[in-house]
Amino acid sequence: MRNRTQPESSSSSSSASKSEPRATDEQIKTSSNDSIHVSSAKRSGLVWTVVFATLICASYGVYYYQYEHMPPPLTAEQAGRRGFSELEAMKHVKALTQLGPHAVGSDALDRALQKHSSCASLGSAFESKLENMFSVTVIENTPAQTFLTCSSPQYVLAASQKIKESKHWEADVEVDFFHAKSGANRVGTGVFKGKTLIYSDLNHIVLRILPKYASEAGENAILVSSHIDTVSAGEGAGDCSSCVAVMLELARVMSQWAHEFKNAVIFLFNTGEEEGLNGAHSFVTQHPWSTTIRVAVDLEAMGIGGRSALFQAGPNLWAVENFAAVAKYPSGQIIGQDLFASGVFETATDFQVYTEVAGLSGLDFAYTDKSAVYHTKNDRLDLLKPGSLQHLGENMLDFLLQTASSTSIPKGNAVEEEGKTVHETGVYFDILGKYMVLYHQHFANMLHNSVILQSLLIWTASLVMGGYPAAVSLALTCLSAILMLVLSISFSVVIAFILPQISSSPVPYVASPWLTVGLFAAPAFLGALTGQHLGYIVLKAYLANQYSKRMQLSPVHQAALVKLEAERWLFKSGFLQWLILLALGNYYKIGSTYMALVWLVPPAFAYGFLEATLTPVRLTRPLKLATLLLGLAVPVLVSAGNIIRLANVLVATLVRFDRNPGGTPEWLGNVIFAVVIAVVSCLTLVYLLSYVHLSGAKGPIAFASFILVGLSIIMVSSGIIPPFSEETARAVNIVHIVDASGKFGGKQEPSSYIALYSATPGKLTKEVEQIKEGFVCGRDNVIDFVTSSMKYGCLTDDNSEGGWSQSDIPTIHVNSDTVDTEGNENERITQVSIDMKGAKRLTLAINAKEIEDFTFKVGSEELVPRDAKSSIYGWHIIEFSGGKNAASKFEIALYWAKNSTRTAGNSNGKEKQQPLVKLRTDFDRLTPKTERVLSKLPPWCSLFEGSISSQPLSFLNSLPVNF
Repeated sequence: MRNRTQPESSSSSSSASKSEPRATDEQIKTSSNDSIHVSSAKRSGLVWTVVFATLICASYGVYYYQYEHMPPPLTAEQAGRRGFSELEAMKHVKALTQLGPHAVGSDALDRALQKHSSCASLGSAFESKLENMFSVTVIENTPAQTFLTCSSPQYVLAASQKIKESKHWEADVEVDFFHAKSGANRVGTGVFKGKTLIYSDLNHIVLRILPKYASEAGENAILVSSHIDTVSAGEGAGDCSSCVAVMLELARVMSQWAHEFKNAVIFLFNTGEEEGLNGAHSFVTQHPWSTTIRVAVDLEAMGIGGRSALFQAGPNLWAVENFAAVAKYPSGQIIGQDLFASGVFETATDFQVYTEVAGLSGLDFAYTDKSAVYHTKNDRLDLLKPGSLQHLGENMLDFLLQTASSTSIPKGNAVEEEGKTVHETGVYFDILGKYMVLYHQHFANMLHNSVILQSLLIWTASLVMGGYPAAVSLALTCLSAILMLVLSISFSVVIAFILPQISSSPVPYVASPWLTVGLFAAPAFLGALTGQHLGYIVLKAYLANQYSKRMQLSPVHQAALVKLEAERWLFKSGFLQWLILLALGNYYKIGSTYMALVWLVPPAFAYGFLEATLTPVRLTRPLKLATLLLGLAVPVLVSAGNIIRLANVLVATLVRFDRNPGGTPEWLGNVIFAVVIAVVSCLTLVYLLSYVHLSGAKGPIAFASFILVGLSIIMVSSGIIPPFSEETARAVNIVHIVDASGKFGGKQEPSSYIALYSATPGKLTKEVEQIKEGFVCGRDNVIDFVTSSMKYGCLTDDNSEGGWSQSDIPTIHVNSDTVDTEGNENERITQVSIDMKGAKRLTLAINAKEIEDFTFKVGSEELVPRDAKSSIYGWHIIEFSGGKNAASKFEIALYWAKNSTRTAGNSNGKEKQQPLVKLRTDFDRLTPKTERVLSKLPPWCSLFEGSISSQPLSFLNSLPVNF
């Protein structure tokens, strides 16, 4: 009787090869007398290892070319009058950084803008005296007082005037120094959600370029915006002097092209961004030119240098379509937009104001190289990578020339569809920084649905043809994928828990990100390999049982067929994983879903093209190496660079991970990073690992991975590789605190002490040992900074009053506390006045459980009316910042909640643990003690400041519920 093999238990239409396997593979073939012969030869472990190494090298090569390869900087002569020159832009960066930190309210930002000849000539002094592009040098024969009397807005104003003087004769350049009056900003999403941001005395420079003889061009404008102000912790070379410098050079170039424009171009150099996006808000709500803006482009930095990538676009796709069409070095990923919108990175940009408040569409760009320097002392000029400004400048120049000459500029965000107003959305991503792919969400839905439907049809047909054994094999394949994920996460997370026990820092790899390969990627790889191997064993056992029932084969023949069958199922498990992700992403309309499409379609196509057959009766053959290489070429090309960049950014953000120092476990940051690495490893290695089971490479690879993990742990535990360096510093805060609030609002003498705390996970033992100023660290003394808390930190107990006086303590005075009986219900209203005592920054929290609403007045002007207020964590948050001439006294009316048990004049109730009002005022002033501590701060530490961080001298006060 003829012995005929049965169909493979998987889809027979997509799992057999049309050609004979190589001699090096395990072969099964039928001779003329129908007997089955097996020649035993395993897949070469060396070949698998070479393929693995090739894919690793290819992935890094993609990353390097996509993110590290920069365009050459051009000189003024090379660029010409109508081209962008990085060397010219760098002169502006040098000038601005040499002014030092220039935060809102500082001398470097808020000096009176009277015209100083020294400031006006500063640009030409730099132009004639600079010796080295990438080193900061003091300009010879330039008096030191030049930098003391010239503010950063003055410098930008002087540079803008120079552009006006050198413009094309048919171009019109208008320069406006805009002083914004007080205002209130409330955005609905992001890091400032639930907060009221109040500002006063902000200065902006606005420059408008349009053709001289086409005044109608001024009715439609493209806005390019960035901020002059920095945080007080650093000079802001990246954030955002580099952006300002690019804009100044762009304005110079655009002034030579403007006679050809159909639309105006407005450059906004605002202040107040670091304090809550206040500069952008004051411009769009107060400046007359804001009504002419149709498209907004924001330039930002969440690091220093590198490729400035598009990470937010829309809602209207007109701007991103034009950018994708003309940009010389397009760089942008929808995955960045998805992550930013999800709140993974707790930050915000002016683009949020332009879209939410002004209703504009546009583009948001950011530098992300060396993200660990963000808002620290290391945001400095010498770390700015050559080619960074050239990359952004040339991209923006191409975009502005295209859009300024367009006659189809949109008038708003929305488009009409079947009588309804809808917002367009789209998917965009670049390939190697050379090409940008862009398509609308509507097309993405059709494409994704088509792929999902076809995949489901193929799987259904496969299961129908394979019957019950195919269904069980599919279930066991899913088990293999689950085991991969579980064990990969487990192995990696174990290391995450071990690190705080063996290192002085729970994140010892921040200064050396390559350590994460051994600490997290290698354990994740081992876990994935182990999990798939276990699934492979279970799958082989089931398939062996099925083959024994259906065929009369020798044990050797059966074992060979079972291995080959299991290998194919493991390879196809990757299709199933990515199909599930594609379906979920498509359902929730996540732009990054294109990644699932890329990892599903090319491998499935390679498998179908090289492995599948329409013959239902055939012998299982080994998978070809060509199938793997062809299937992974496109996924690696499209996503490898993005995966490595995301890992770099995640590592860098760990220096500022803990928003409330001590409020999260030390291991949490490690665990999050470990899980991300493990999940990505399982999803991307599923195809590659299926090839290892027929080779002898499993043992050596596992051993090599163990060695890599061991060496990494030894380097960390021995301190050979320090956790931080001078360039990648630990973020710390040193604040002289004067606490006049008393316990739960009670009256007592103000206490004064120095607080040292860190947003980077880990204790401060090494830092305190080096400083030696009597700090005692622990969790005993929790400090409420109104918008954040110190739950672990170090305090001094010297109660020193040096550097501050009683007159600096802010006061909260209850002017009246009455019940309004005119309405249907009695309503309690408390009028409170606050005196900041000269501070330029205030943070106020109002108890939302007791207070339903409030109004806020500066003088006689009501900036915040009574309306529906949102709260966060049970508090109405108000943040105020302003320039040197900003108001310092405010009036607040508190409207008590109807369900409050407190009545006017009743102060005998049970004392509340939470106050009615919490207040913090900040001074940018160093007291003798803080100055001494700062001088002893280890070089691997840097002050960190965000929009809600305390400045070096902070005063706390509060109003009890029972006042």
